[in-house]
Amino acid sequence: MSVYDFHTHTTLSDGVLTPMELIRRAVVNGYVALGIADHSGPGTAERIIRELSLDCAVARRYWDLGALPGIELTHVPAASVGELARAAKAAGAAFVVVHGESPVEPVEPGTNLAAASCPDVDLLAHPGLLNEETAVAAAASGVFIEITAKSGHCLGNGRVARIALAAGAKLLLSSDCHEPGQLLTPDFSRTVLLAAGLTEQQAAEVAETNSKEFLTRCMARLGQ
Repeated sequence: MSVYDFHTHTTLSDGVLTPMELIRRAVVNGYVALGIADHSGPGTAERIIRELSLDCAVARRYWDLGALPGIELTHVPAASVGELARAAKAAGAAFVVVHGESPVEPVEPGTNLAAASCPDVDLLAHPGLLNEETAVAAAASGVFIEITAKSGHCLGNGRVARIALAAGAKLLLSSDCHEPGQLLTPDFSRTVLLAAGLTEQQAAEVAETNSKEFLTRCMARLGQ
């Protein structure tokens, strides 16, 4: 199972590694693609995207890794998701993650649905008590829904997988890594997906097919 990971964090928000060191560790870990999506709001998004874009561009040029600059809109008002996602794309983000209604954080109710309904959002992260309406909206908008390896956030994985699959929404595995020990491996990726209730075939589809589709989408935005 190849390793793709589109939700990680660096010192630009609350991670412990600089963007370039995180990228290098992902290369050593055998990653195919690494998306960095540091936490932000309207005041910091443009700066974070600009800095990530510079490091990711150098990494792509010299290393065999799909290094992608993204952003995670975190604890923003649900009604602002659309405008902030559009602004992030205009600032050069290859992808936009929205911090969903995790069971362990006080995210504003309605954030899941706002993200799932927005075509400028690419990934709804750790949505917790995902409901059918949100999953159907994500399927219609082309928004991927995350199965997360992050402790706490992962409490909703079983429900998320079941409801998303029933609605035809596409799942994506991510680490939500904040430190190097949280980077994914092939074995751990498989374990997380199977523990969420997926079959071996479904796990392979999420880890390989869906990840490749997401990567292709992001690289196209970078003109590659």
